[in-house]
Amino acid sequence: MNAYFAELSKALKAAEIFRPCLVLDRDRLDGNIALVRERLAPGLAVRLVDKSLPCLPLLSHIAKTLGANRFMTFHPPVTQAVLDAFPRGDLLYGKPMPAGAAKAALAGGGAGWSRVCWLIDTAERLAEYSALAAELGTELRFAFEVDVGLHRGGFANPAEIKALTIPKRLRCEGIMAYEAHAPEIPGLFGGAEKALKQASAKAAEFVAVLGADQRRILNIGGSKTALLHGGGAANEISIGSAFVLPKDFDTPGLRGFQPAAFIATPILKAIDPVLPGPAAVSATLQALGLFPRKGCYLYGGKWMAEPVFPEGMKPNGLIGLSSNQQFMGLPAGTEVKPGDYAFLRPTQSEAVLQHFGSIAVCSAGRIMEFWPALPMG
Repeated sequence: MNAYFAELSKALKAAEIFRPCLVLDRDRLDGNIALVRERLAPGLAVRLVDKSLPCLPLLSHIAKTLGANRFMTFHPPVTQAVLDAFPRGDLLYGKPMPAGAAKAALAGGGAGWSRVCWLIDTAERLAEYSALAAELGTELRFAFEVDVGLHRGGFANPAEIKALTIPKRLRCEGIMAYEAHAPEIPGLFGGAEKALKQASAKAAEFVAVLGADQRRILNIGGSKTALLHGGGAANEISIGSAFVLPKDFDTPGLRGFQPAAFIATPILKAIDPVLPGPAAVSATLQALGLFPRKGCYLYGGKWMAEPVFPEGMKPNGLIGLSSNQQFMGLPAGTEVKPGDYAFLRPTQSEAVLQHFGSIAVCSAGRIMEFWPALPMG
């Protein structure tokens, strides 16, 4: 661990990066891509999740390596960027858009939006999109959001879909089933394996009520579960965060994957910390183990990330968090100095990868290039 971050520190200094930045280890990224290819069940296509990989060169690198041209999208400005960057890309919305948002996107976009498949979660939204298609004089593709156990919305019963009449100008392409709950189900209630089987079986029930021409997109899974599927009704899985493995994705379904993205930031100050007020207060709290005897201040802070280097570095509740100069407590024997780098591992990739504007791409111990992240929009 120490040697790895020491090498990253050398690369950052050589590239003269002395500010907070997002570092992407392209070698680890490529290893994770290889694991996806190796473990992907036969017959399943990959749909890349743009919100989790909000950087066009990053998406392109993964898509080219896997031969993928399907994307799951969540936010119209990002959708437009992906449409422009991938002229043959097929996009599926991962959440239902308000009809007004869809109208604005369609009115402001070009012909590429015909490659977008919208998400319908209720009969009411189906009617809204029918009215929108009629108003714009266009045909809209859609998939049904179906509930296979997460209970976050969508159609809960296949009979609800079977009873619907698909309006003119709307074309059903299939379903989107998401089972992010499965890895969290405790063994007392059957555990993840049982929950995944139940989700897959429920998805098959929804597929059964679709016509033969309505089964082009049979989507299931997310990064934590995608590689555990196979042999079910689905023909594609969605995956995004797994490629860079943020902390929240340390799950059995991604065993062997390596973290590939880190926040790196210079250490501004190395101190023997003392709280404001009488010195005896700090000494007492330190004796009780409630306040560290060593510490440092970082350039920036308050990120959705957990400290990983120097080892044992952690925030302290008595001083709190800061997005300007984050205090971090350190184990007593830690040797750091101003100008050293601290590293934090993002807990998620969405939003965090966009926070710094560009991503410093490291390979073979060198910062090779900078990949611009997509704007938040």
